[in-house]
Amino acid sequence: MDRTKDTPQTGTDTEAGNDPEARDRARDPEARDRARDPETRGRARDSEATDEHQDGGASGERRGRRGGKGARKQGSGSKEPPPVVEVRPVATPARMQRRHWGLLLAFIVLVLVPFGAVVFYLWSFAEDQYASTTGFTVRQEETESASQLMGGLADFMGGGGGTTDTDVLYEFIQSQEIVERVDEQVDLAAHYGQNWPDDPAFAIWPGASVEDLLWYWRRVVRISYDQNSGLIDVEVRAFDPETARQIARLIVDESQVMINALNEAAREETMAQAARDLDEAGERLREVRQQLTDFRVRTQIIDPEADMQARMGVLDNLQQQLAEALIDYDLLLQSTDEDDPRSRQSRRRIEVIRERIRQERENFASGDVTVAGTDYPTLLSDYESLRTDREFAEEAYRAALTALDSARSNAQRQSRYLATHINPTLPQTAGYPQRPVLAGLAGLFLLMIWAIGALVYYSLRDRE
Repeated sequence: MDRTKDTPQTGTDTEAGNDPEARDRARDPEARDRARDPETRGRARDSEATDEHQDGGASGERRGRRGGKGARKQGSGSKEPPPVVEVRPVATPARMQRRHWGLLLAFIVLVLVPFGAVVFYLWSFAEDQYASTTGFTVRQEETESASQLMGGLADFMGGGGGTTDTDVLYEFIQSQEIVERVDEQVDLAAHYGQNWPDDPAFAIWPGASVEDLLWYWRRVVRISYDQNSGLIDVEVRAFDPETARQIARLIVDESQVMINALNEAAREETMAQAARDLDEAGERLREVRQQLTDFRVRTQIIDPEADMQARMGVLDNLQQQLAEALIDYDLLLQSTDEDDPRSRQSRRRIEVIRERIRQERENFASGDVTVAGTDYPTLLSDYESLRTDREFAEEAYRAALTALDSARSNAQRQSRYLATHINPTLPQTAGYPQRPVLAGLAGLFLLMIWAIGALVYYSLRDRE
């Protein structure tokens, strides 16, 4: 009798007959050991659950098809093994790499250490600075001069409005000249260098030259200028309030001196220009008068217009005589005939008067009458030209005299002056250095430098 047939089937054999995976484990001893190990079975179940969760409905579909195929295989008694399920390895915990340590070290060296040094310096070594403010502008007295009334000769009165003077003053406050003038009254190098070398960032070094003082002056003296309104605001920083206000007052005083110098230069130029114009006008008037005198000597005519009027009077007299002669002739014809000697005499007189009138008119029209070799129309034209030149020269001379008087009047008063709308203030609290602002800006720029360096490093690394 066959032993195989008589051997009773155990539960394992029964499960193996129903499950292909159980039959595989029955044939493979290692598979049976793995099946007996609970931990291995748990990991397999977790892996399968993860795969099912990731695959979703597609996984279920595959399992259904696989189950159907397995059922058909069991029904047909096929020995084909089922597909092996691969279990993905579990991800290991993240660890710091060399590049990460390098970025952290660069952050500490480039950001934290310099930022800490800046903060420590600002709150430990930087000295307090006090700011004194002042504001002023340049004004010009607006008066209507006599030269403007005499024909718009405003140029005699000088140029330069308030806006131009304010531009000059703005440049003067930033110049080396005002630094030298203020340094003569306040020892700038001694005051601003008293904290050297304890505070090298905000103090000036010993033995600084004038150029160095000018560079430092533009750091501690801040100017705000509005060209539309012509207002200038000045902020002066110093290590004590009194010195800040004193320097601000000196700036105002030196600005006033500059405006006075501009006034003096304008007055001198105006007076000199008015005097030159008066001399030129007088010289021209003398020349025209001399030409008119020479004309009278040459023509022996004091006034050609008067001579012309005399000649016109002769013509008018002839016209009157002609009228009287015609009346007498008409009256004579009433008592006598034309052959009468008196009638002939009257006709001859009328003819003579008419001839004389004709000749006088021809003299005016043809220019046959000459004086000193010049015909009368040309003589009259020359005289009219000389008279026009004389009138213009006299008018110019009167305008030059008026301009000179106006220049003298303006020279006696100050046409430009410095109007101070904010007197130099005395600060009570230190406004500088602005420690939180400087620390924040330093931290921001350091962080930007580190971030840009990190981006550059990773871009180069990715290209490699």
